[in-house]
Formats: sequence, structure tokens, C-alpha cells
Amino acid sequence: MSMRRVYLDHAATTPVDRQVLAAMLPYFTEEYGNAASLHSFGQAARQAVEEARQQVALFIGARAEEIIFTGGGTESDNLALKGVASALAAKGRHIITSAVEHHAISESCGFLEKEGFRITYLPVDQYGLVDPDDLKKAITDETVIISIMHANNEIGTIQPVAEIGRIAKDRGICFHTDAVQTLGHVPLNVNELNVDMLSASAHKLYGPKGVGLLYVRKGTRINPILHGGEQERKRRPSTQNVPGIVGFGKAVQLAAERMAQDGKAISGLRNRFIREVMEKIGDCRLNGHPELRLPNNANISIEYVEGESLILSLDMEGIACSTGSACSSASLEPSHVLLAIGCSHEMAHGSIRFSLGLSTSDEDIDYVMNILPGVVKRLRNMSPLYKTMQ
Repeated sequence: MSMRRVYLDHAATTPVDRQVLAAMLPYFTEEYGNAASLHSFGQAARQAVEEARQQVALFIGARAEEIIFTGGGTESDNLALKGVASALAAKGRHIITSAVEHHAISESCGFLEKEGFRITYLPVDQYGLVDPDDLKKAITDETVIISIMHANNEIGTIQPVAEIGRIAKDRGICFHTDAVQTLGHVPLNVNELNVDMLSASAHKLYGPKGVGLLYVRKGTRINPILHGGEQERKRRPSTQNVPGIVGFGKAVQLAAERMAQDGKAISGLRNRFIREVMEKIGDCRLNGHPELRLPNNANISIEYVEGESLILSLDMEGIACSTGSACSSASLEPSHVLLAIGCSHEMAHGSIRFSLGLSTSDEDIDYVMNILPGVVKRLRNMSPLYKTMQ
């Protein structure tokens, strides 16, 4: 009898939906033209790209010409920050972000710091929320861009982006949000959020890997960070990934149809899971905001247990989860997000992110709850610290 396999790492990536794959397939073998070519093969590909652009724009309340397709969320974040910083360097060299951003933002800020920009990292409270008053105080006449993520990839906390956007708008400052974790999972409209730029990635909503988008509000000054052809209105030169873009459009179309219903079902399962972990395991803490969080996210610190050991032990039982961001999971440093919300190094090292998805069932949660308490007990019994606390 084969072991049950339960995938609870949807925040890292999702499986490609079969309808998305079906929409993509013709563009690998039949409609294989380069979207920049003038002949009929190229024009068929170009039409498919523009249809996808329209689908995505409609979904977020934007205009089609405001959507730039990229190679993924990381590239979109880099283009947003570096592109605006470069375009507005003569106006000012101050950037505001938060202490809990994805590495695509924090590392870009680190790069820009070496280029002579000054970065302000806003602190967060114990739930991971930025205080808009802190933002108001941090703004100077030199501030050219503010970048605050829509929802945190590790702890799931949803930021007060609309309020932050209003502050930026009042001061005439460009505002970017990393919405990689929220597109397709929570309602999102660029005008209601008051954003000038927004990053997203297809593989977080049952689309393909290797394709992302950057929404750039009309009138926003931004320089390209790649140089080459004239694709994407000269803002992102490179032959367009036609199958990927088509897949992104289809994934967004499906999300529009089912997001509300799916979100309700997934958050119900997630709440049941959190409740049972707290009841059956003890010495646990839920990280992130109890209500203002992604519907699929459960980030839990389990005391007296080392996160990597727990993940490997669960993997041997067919259960996949993570210690935080997949982009940094090879690092043994504790999560910067968990340290920013006040976790001790020990608690941060014992934190596990479970992220549910469309395929997650009640039976999956039953299976995990049959396995998890025993694994935690075994690992705690090996912990000298746990023994001294008994």
C-alpha cells in the first residue's frame, strides 16, 4: 500500500491547473510564432499575449497597456524598485520599505543602498503589521518610492495597503506592492489599493512557473533594467514567453470564477487545522494576524522542536510543508520575518509554514493530525531543553 502524500506548501508553488495546461499546449507546438514577428505565425502569438494581458488587467482593475509581463515575481519586484529609483534619482534618493518584505525587495534595497540610496525599513507589530503613522513620519522630501507587500509570504498577514497608498498619493510618492501571495487568493483592485505598481507571479495561482507581471500605472516614471528589443513597450525587452503568458491569463480567468468560494473552503480547513494543532500539541504559537491573513496560511511556532528536523520527519510520512520562504529555505539563519515580529531565535527555528490549496481535503487534515503530534513528541524527547522544562 502506497503512503498518502499531502502537499501543504502552496505558498511556495501550486500545481498547474489542467485547464491552464490545456490552454498553453498549442503555443508550444502549433502556434509557436514569436510574438514580435510580423508574419501570421507571429501575429497569432501576439494576439494570444494581448488577450492574456486583457484578462489580467480586467482582473485587477487596470488597463491592458499598464501590464508588463516578466519572468516572475522576483523580476517584477526588481524592475519596480530599480526602475523607479533609476528614473527618479535626480529627484531624491530615499526609499521606504518594511522589515518583513520578500528577499526580492530587501535584496534590491540592499543593492540600491550600495548605489547611494538611503533605505528606511519600517518596523512591524507582533502580528507583522506596518503602522501607517510610522510611514508618515518616515517620509521626506527625498522619498521617491515606497514598497510595502500586500500579504506576507511567511506569516500570511495582510497589510493596510489601501491606507498606505492614500498616504503615498497625498505626498505624490510612487507606491509599489508585492502582491505575489494575494493575486487570485483575495480580492484585489489596483485603484482601491491606491497602488502605482504591483507585482505578481503565475505559479502561485495554479499557473506556470517562469512568468510574472508588473502593473505600472500610466504616468509612472520607470526605466528598464534589461536592455535589448522593444517588447513590453520597451520596459521589459526579451522574447515573450507566449505559452506562459497564455497560462497566466487562463489562471487568472479561473481565479475570477472560483476565488470567493475556494477561499471560504480553504480558510475553513485552515481554521480547523490551527485549532487542532493548538489543542493536541501544546506549547505552540500562531504567527501572523489572527484575522487579517491569507485564507490558506498557517505559520506555527512549535516550542522545543527544530524546524528542519520537523520538515524532514514529516516528509518521510508524505507530508510537505516549509520553514518559511522557499527562496531562502536552504539558509540556516532564522527567518527575518519572525525575528521582526518578536520571535526568539529558538521560536523562529521551530516555526513551520503550512499552506493549503484547492486539493487539500478534510482527509488530508485528518492524516496530518494523526502524524504531527507523534513526530513532535519524538523530536521533543530528543531535546535537552524540553527535558529540563518538564
